[in-house]
Amino acid sequence: MALLSDLLNLNLSDYTDKIIAEYIWVGGSGMDIRSKARTLSGPVTDPSELPKWNYDGSSTGQAPGKDSEVILYPQAIFKDPFRRGNNILVMCDCYTPQGDPIPTNKRNNAAKIFSHPNVAAEEPWYGLEQEYTLLQKDVKWPLGWPVGGFPGPQGPYYCAAGADKAFGRDIVDAHYKACLYAGINISGINGEVMPGQWEFQVGPSVGIAASDQLWVARYILERITEIAGVVLSFDPKPIQH
Repeated sequence: MALLSDLLNLNLSDYTDKIIAEYIWVGGSGMDIRSKARTLSGPVTDPSELPKWNYDGSSTGQAPGKDSEVILYPQAIFKDPFRRGNNILVMCDCYTPQGDPIPTNKRNNAAKIFSHPNVAAEEPWYGLEQEYTLLQKDVKWPLGWPVGGFPGPQGPYYCAAGADKAFGRDIVDAHYKACLYAGINISGINGEVMPGQWEFQVGPSVGIAASDQLWVARYILERITEIAGVVLSFDPKPIQH
């Protein structure tokens, strides 16, 4: 395992000018987040310099099997907190090979609205809150809950500290720092009223950047919980009493 860790932590910039770009997009459900990585010849700071890419939309619920190619258009770049160095995360939206936005591409219309001169002149600011719950992997039950049972009444857990009140803080803090490293304007985190439930805030951010930052923050959280062996749910009520 030490060798695996050493390889994962290799600083590519010591050995090559090439970088890894992780292309991220929203999947067919409207909440699932997909990604794939590619090698680029050198550092990139502007999404307009990035190549478009493609994927099999029939495997994400975004295209029929007989005509499955979907094209990724890079829209925003963030530093990659996992690979670090000059490597990047790239937020994309999705189009047909003919250049039309696919039905699940909600960003395209939003970008048109935000880029309209009358809207841009208003400089709309957004502050976004994202609640989420951390679930035990094998039983899909929230951290801090007895398996198959329920916790005590609300009250002790909100913004609390202590091994019997705060569950998963290492994941929360790792996510907080990773977002700051990536260049996301994450403004805070807190424990919520239910054990295993947390919240982070993004913003204030202007226009479409708020959405791009929120989606990449969600992606980073998915990756961190993957590493931790914990299941992430963005459902505000993941357990029905």
